[in-house]
Amino acid sequence: MRKILVTGCNGQLGRAIQKEYGNEVEFILTDVVEGEKISPLNIMDLEEVLSFVEDKKPDVIINCAAATNVDGCEKDWDFAYKLNALGPRNLAIAASKVGAKLVHVSTDYVFPGNATKPITEFDQPAPISAYGKTKYEGEKFVQQFADKWFIVRTAWLYGDGKNFVKTMLSLAETHDELSVVCDQLGSPTSAVELARMIHHLEPTENYGIFHGTCEGDTNWADFTEEIFKLKGINVKVNHVTSEEYKKMNPASADRPHYSILDNYMLRLTSGYKMADWKDALREYLA
Repeated sequence: MRKILVTGCNGQLGRAIQKEYGNEVEFILTDVVEGEKISPLNIMDLEEVLSFVEDKKPDVIINCAAATNVDGCEKDWDFAYKLNALGPRNLAIAASKVGAKLVHVSTDYVFPGNATKPITEFDQPAPISAYGKTKYEGEKFVQQFADKWFIVRTAWLYGDGKNFVKTMLSLAETHDELSVVCDQLGSPTSAVELARMIHHLEPTENYGIFHGTCEGDTNWADFTEEIFKLKGINVKVNHVTSEEYKKMNPASADRPHYSILDNYMLRLTSGYKMADWKDALREYLA
């Protein structure tokens, strides 16, 4: 039975990966906290990673661990670099040592957010935030040190854990109206759909950079309205610009205005197609 090491196994994608693969593989689960079947692994420590990976000898490493608090990364660049850049580097070095494949999950934030058409894997990254910059450095380390690698960029992810969908549903319990940004575009992506895409890709030798988002696109305000519509919630959504939101929340980091990723490599190399974002959301909320 193949062995798959999942870092960040308690996160939204980590949980979805476990459900997607089920009993077909032997999981080696790691996160920052120790649990019944979870090993603590500090991916920021090269010696610890090398020792752990050489001991467990996984066939595949799926890296779901990251510092994803965008505003938090602005406040603590060192931590963001260690987790988002050096972490993947350490996993890449260890993966090469034991001949394992590395699936590294990245983000739309590696792009500046000023595109005017869907972004392909062949467009040049130019991140503008600490989160985006550190994630891009992580991508470069993976390409530099891993032998067999997939980089999967996703966006607007939600799943089993803290996320935008749950935040909106929670706010709807105590508010009659909400102000949500309407000029940032992207493709809401369920962790379940992303796990399915990784499950399709990982067993192959179709290595490289892939975009993995649900089909179609929207903005945060319309996304919120779709959430409320599907749940039968009657809360007014005020559409505000990023500039207006920034005035209300001055400490917030700049978000990309345009995050629509084109799953171009998937189309070109395998014909695999992810679900439409509205269908994936309906499945999630069912």
